[in-house]
Amino acid sequence: MLDRFNRLAPEAAEKALLACCASPGWAARVAAARPYPTPADLVVAGVNAFDELGWSDLLQVLAAHPRIGQRPTGDGTEAAWSRHEQVAVEGSARELAEANEAYERRFGHLFLVFSTGRSADDIVAEAHSRLGNDDETEQTVVRGELRKIVELRLERLAESAEAA
Repeated sequence: MLDRFNRLAPEAAEKALLACCASPGWAARVAAARPYPTPADLVVAGVNAFDELGWSDLLQVLAAHPRIGQRPTGDGTEAAWSRHEQVAVEGSARELAEANEAYERRFGHLFLVFSTGRSADDIVAEAHSRLGNDDETEQTVVRGELRKIVELRLERLAESAEAA
């Protein structure tokens, strides 16, 4: 619960937050602003801090994400959440791998989309559609997709009894 998160040692709070957004500076900033009176306060603070991240920070966050369609490894919170978020894309490995590869060649970083509630076909179509974006437009799209993921994960963290 949120009360448990608020009582964590700073290092433990930062570790829990890194599962939401793999930016050490972001995690330190959000952890330092505790205690949060409500889950909504944590989400708002985390999203506001996310909105201040620069593109180099976002590339670091992207590098921590598994490719869509690739089973996340490890047993940590971020891996578990990624597996849950990508459940709908299982079974479309070849199409997703091809879309990921084309996107990475075009933009030089991981393809990322908020996949919760989306089918593999939707995600492959999204990747192909975004290949037509210019770099600036795609950076804006990536920021928006990451923001949705961070917000969802912060909500889960605030509700989780396993924040420690």
